[in-house]
Amino acid sequence: MNPTLIKYCNTVAIIATVGLLAGCASTGVQNPSGVPVTEMRPDERGFVAGTGVESQDLVAVTDKMARSILGIAQIANAQGTPRIVLDPVKNETRFPINKDIFLTRIRTQLNSKSAGKVLFLARDRMTTLEHERDLKQSGQVTANADPHVVEFKGADYFLTGSLQGMTTKTGAGTSDYILYAFQLIDARTSDIIWEDSTEIKKQGLEDAAYR
Repeated sequence: MNPTLIKYCNTVAIIATVGLLAGCASTGVQNPSGVPVTEMRPDERGFVAGTGVESQDLVAVTDKMARSILGIAQIANAQGTPRIVLDPVKNETRFPINKDIFLTRIRTQLNSKSAGKVLFLARDRMTTLEHERDLKQSGQVTANADPHVVEFKGADYFLTGSLQGMTTKTGAGTSDYILYAFQLIDARTSDIIWEDSTEIKKQGLEDAAYR
């Protein structure tokens, strides 16, 4: 065969092979269609929003409450370390939200930023704690301290709150007003030693589903 023809055929074969490989590479996995996920700050209002309780409200309310609690004399000037028990929040709004997430965030804010000015009692773990105490007292497990000395502490204060709302709906849209109110109650006297609140009102053309 003519050497020139052989060289031409080899060149065509190489080009065809490269083209085939490029074609295979271009038919791989593509980005899925639709709107991609957008990561946002919890205190930022997103484009998926309604008139109800949302993350930015949670952050704003709990940050304010934690700062407010640390500023009262019974906490700031306490001789010892006050112990607090969380009492469930009452949700009297129309939104089926996880109401106790407010107290959880207030507690974590105080625990992380109060430099030990307050302590929270794990009353929601009492069954587990009592079981562990019984195991130590019966000698089934070891204990560094005297297992017969009960050291469960009593509460100095109860932290609780309520979410209350008002809703207006017309052909023009929906309006929701929510009052976030929290209290610190003296466990010995039942005195309300601290109370603070935040009001938030929103209006929108469409209602949103909350879960």
